[in-house]
Amino acid sequence: MRVFFDLRAWSNERLTRVEQALSDWVIDDAPAGLGDAMRYAVLDGGKRLRPLLVLAASEAVQGNDEAALRAGCAVELIHAYSLVHDDMPCMDNDILRRGKPTVHVKFGQAQALLAGDALQALAFELLAPDGEAVPAAVQAALCRLLARAAGHSGMAGGQAIDLASVGLALNETQLREMHRLKTGALLQGSVMMGAACGTCDDTARGALMRYGAAMGLAFQVVDDILDVTADSATLGKTAGKDAAQDKPTYVSLLGLDRSRTYAQELLQESLQALEASGLADTQALQALAMMVVDRDS
Repeated sequence: MRVFFDLRAWSNERLTRVEQALSDWVIDDAPAGLGDAMRYAVLDGGKRLRPLLVLAASEAVQGNDEAALRAGCAVELIHAYSLVHDDMPCMDNDILRRGKPTVHVKFGQAQALLAGDALQALAFELLAPDGEAVPAAVQAALCRLLARAAGHSGMAGGQAIDLASVGLALNETQLREMHRLKTGALLQGSVMMGAACGTCDDTARGALMRYGAAMGLAFQVVDDILDVTADSATLGKTAGKDAAQDKPTYVSLLGLDRSRTYAQELLQESLQALEASGLADTQALQALAMMVVDRDS
């Protein structure tokens, strides 16, 4: 039987640190108003799930606090940059994100493109600070993990598949692979970056990878469900967008009921992986997985 864990209290304490760090590191004096667009893209919005996953995994392996905070902020910057670019007319052409106009609507397409580029660069700068607070080997490991999760073998590759799949009838294996890359890679990468801030054996590392994979896919399944069951005000982004753009989703492939069941199956997979990890304290990771599946936005 699981002991009660107060996720809200745990999250609030850590989100305070994350928000302050993001505000400090995403400066507002970049040239020609670029800093304004960068801060608009990052601050005052979003669940901050990825930083929370980094911090929870780091705590599970008794990791370096400074490394974990920097890694959490770095992965959030990568996530923010991806949203800025994904929302642009050449990609998903969306006008609403986190309950407010998208960056290209607010600042123009050129400034949005540059803001995304600058956020991506800043993410890696955060992972390689001066001084000895974060050992060089940890810096290198974090940079490698984030680059892999964000690049052609992760998020960017998944987005390429997504754009190429509009109007196509993907099977479940193809859809799973697209979402494993587009959404799951950065969520799994967040978990593994947290693990890289400390020390764990191969059993624990493998279990955390399985947890991240299952939880990451569950996130996208729930996203597909919410796209057809929630309204734009609740989501903070345009509801019904996938169906309107004729994109393949779990709901279009499996139906709503089966998609909901599948999300619960993936949740159980993630929790079982944590139980097999041998790590003493995975309560935050458990609670985050449950939040991902039970969320309404």
